[in-house]
Amino acid sequence: MKSLFRSKPMTILLGVLIWGWMSLIARSVRWKVEGEGPARAVWASHKGIVIAAWHSRIMVLPSGWHRNMKHWPGEIRNGAMLVSLSPDGEAVTRAIALLGLHPIRGSAGNKKKAKKDKGGIRAIAEAVKLLKSGTAVCITPDGPRGPAEIVSPGAIMIAQRAGVPLLPYALSVKPATRLSTWDRLIIPYPFARGAIVYGEPLLVPRDSDPQEIQAELQKRLDEATQRADMLAGYAHETKPGSETR
Repeated sequence: MKSLFRSKPMTILLGVLIWGWMSLIARSVRWKVEGEGPARAVWASHKGIVIAAWHSRIMVLPSGWHRNMKHWPGEIRNGAMLVSLSPDGEAVTRAIALLGLHPIRGSAGNKKKAKKDKGGIRAIAEAVKLLKSGTAVCITPDGPRGPAEIVSPGAIMIAQRAGVPLLPYALSVKPATRLSTWDRLIIPYPFARGAIVYGEPLLVPRDSDPQEIQAELQKRLDEATQRADMLAGYAHETKPGSETR
């Protein structure tokens, strides 16, 4: 069964289905947007930017790009997204390509994997090159395998090498369902209520301590996520997907 779902015809079909669902969510959800002003300002003053968001929100990540970011003024005109090199990432790769985003295959957070198959090394090099050429690169700093909602060093390393800022990016939709995957992937419902929150941008000079930046990104991304959940209509103690009404 696993080999069937990873076959080329099936990944093509799944890619189209995921693309269709992502497009429907982006267009049908009633989005509230917060924090756009400071995000637009840092966007306009840099040639590239690393957008950091949790892996569990991958089904809604393109929504902010299509509704807001690609229309912001500045030199950044293209969008890209880091996607796992695993067979499971193939369908997502096809979906985001159909959405007009450039997929970068590999993992910036798993050093062992990067040394084993070079996927991580290639992904980092490609991401840095794109960031320097006028691209916003979305990275899930807890991917590809967790721990969930814990920032790994990959996004910080890429931002520092490219000399670009980090933008915390959080989305939430109610109602939604969460799967029993490692990240508890959120499956949003169309025509629902949603929130897009751009957290406080984070500058990352090359001589800054990466561990300090990692801790600060964790703090700002947590705050943005909590705010998005609240704006979407979840109580403070309630996680998206634990209720669907």
